[in-house]
Amino acid sequence: MPRQLRSLRSLSLAAFFLGATLSGALGGCGGGSSSGSVVPPLAPPPPATKGKYFTHIVILVQENRTFDNLFATFPGADGTRRGKTHNGKSLLLRKADLESPISPNNGYSYWKRDCNAAAGQCKMNGFDVVNIGKVSGTYVYEYVNPAQIAPYWDLAKSYVLADHTFQTQGSGSFTAHQDLIRGGTDIGGGHSVIDFPNDWGHPWGCDATPGTRTSLITANNQYLSFQGPFPCFTYATLRDLLDAKNISWRYYTPATGGFGGNLWNAFDAIDAVRHGSEWSTNVASPETDIFTDISRDTLPAVSWVIPDFQNSDHPGDNSDSGPSWIAQVVNAIGQSPAWNTTAILVVWDDWGGWYDHVAPPGARHYGGLGFRVPLLAVAPYAKTGYVSHNFYQLGSIVRFVEDNWDLGRLGTTDAHSADFAGDFFDFNQNPRAFDPIQSKYSRSYLLRRPPSNHPVDDE
Repeated sequence: MPRQLRSLRSLSLAAFFLGATLSGALGGCGGGSSSGSVVPPLAPPPPATKGKYFTHIVILVQENRTFDNLFATFPGADGTRRGKTHNGKSLLLRKADLESPISPNNGYSYWKRDCNAAAGQCKMNGFDVVNIGKVSGTYVYEYVNPAQIAPYWDLAKSYVLADHTFQTQGSGSFTAHQDLIRGGTDIGGGHSVIDFPNDWGHPWGCDATPGTRTSLITANNQYLSFQGPFPCFTYATLRDLLDAKNISWRYYTPATGGFGGNLWNAFDAIDAVRHGSEWSTNVASPETDIFTDISRDTLPAVSWVIPDFQNSDHPGDNSDSGPSWIAQVVNAIGQSPAWNTTAILVVWDDWGGWYDHVAPPGARHYGGLGFRVPLLAVAPYAKTGYVSHNFYQLGSIVRFVEDNWDLGRLGTTDAHSADFAGDFFDFNQNPRAFDPIQSKYSRSYLLRRPPSNHPVDDE
């Protein structure tokens, strides 16, 4: 998401939330409410269809963290305690709180500076060049205190942690969330959408203000600022492949009119969903409806779960509840009848401006690959305490869904992204019993907590 001023105290969040309130009149997601009022959950989805590996795949999306930022010191992983700077020196990464008062720069121009490419390859030493308001760029050289993200470390110790998973593009949350339902944002003519629409403060999708424009990037990385189309796309997504085979799916998301629902609802930017019947049946809001479908044993085949801003790990959200949110969704599934037939993937959508030391592999095309993000795989057949060093990208998640139900290919990055099914899982082992993940906040606390449809900083 854009952070052109970066300091949340200097950013005019009041303008955003005024726009968010007004945009609530444009319509909420599914049964959601931008006011936070209690509404009945959606009717159960059609029964899930057993696939090659699993009956259910659940994709839990978190926000704006690099691998080094969360797992720099994880045993056996490719992390680091030192970061390179543009002048040939290095800095010791400092241990920091999960909650950061500053939200570092992200977006393609900042990715280019952080990457500092030479001969087509990232030198990974430009992170100190980009200042964050009045704060030095060296602020991003930090890693989160492991004690504050214990649920993530516990999941990694018990299941699978992939330490070489990369964003599709060096971009922000808008296109990253598209990549998680499609594997790319190419719109034809040698152009892909990148970064974020120019009308920040309103929904980033079909509900955007008329006249809103996106930006584009070409195969040779020519950036076309706000020369792209209105953010209501007609390209195919996993929704099309799933519907064609009657495979059930749901996208659990905060309501349109709130922070997360405006900025991270990928299907709000898909014309066929936003202006079709599935907006009321397959887009479930609030995102806590995931607990309803789990408890009544009606989990769909494919689920995307988007957090409320305060549960998102996004810097500047004034909250440390992100790890508890993930733990409680995982616990709900683990303690349900669906456990033995479910794969849970936890992924962070983009690097969020934080330091990472591993350069993206391959040549640079269409602004990618982007930087590393953590990926956890939790399942009864997941290998125990396994750190995978193989190279994956967000398109690998799309491919995993396609392969599980033999859906065919969308023809984006899914066509060449590596397959992790044989790496993460051992289907010769007996399904493991689930051990609950401990967390700071309980499920009841998260369910009682009102949605964050208010300014993060009221000054």
